[in-house]
Amino acid sequence: MFASSYPLLDLFLTMLEIFLFIVWIWLLIVVFGDIFRSHDMGGLAKAIWVIFIIIIPYLGVLIYLIARGGSMHERAVTAAKAQQDAFDAYVKQAAGSSSNVDQLAKLADLKAKGVLSDAEFEAQKAKLLS
Repeated sequence: MFASSYPLLDLFLTMLEIFLFIVWIWLLIVVFGDIFRSHDMGGLAKAIWVIFIIIIPYLGVLIYLIARGGSMHERAVTAAKAQQDAFDAYVKQAAGSSSNVDQLAKLADLKAKGVLSDAEFEAQKAKLLS
């Protein structure tokens, strides 16, 4: 009974509309994220872009993508690299560095090989023990 009142083409068109709506929401989130993540714009420029996108959404997003879309990827890569560097630093800090005994042994080995002078060895040893 439902199938006779709602043809297959209408079902496909409804699915397409839902898909396009989801893509539109995703695009808005990406554009707003890029606006607020961008360090090369000041607060006034960000506010103008946000107001423009809220008042005239389709045209605003289209103009934003034309004007600043080329560098969106660069800003995303920079943010991802900063996040990865912060994570790496946290992991190194959480894992802890090698003990002072290991570092002193390495310094003694370098001194024995002649890489470090006596003064350099003593300076590094004092830095480790302080």
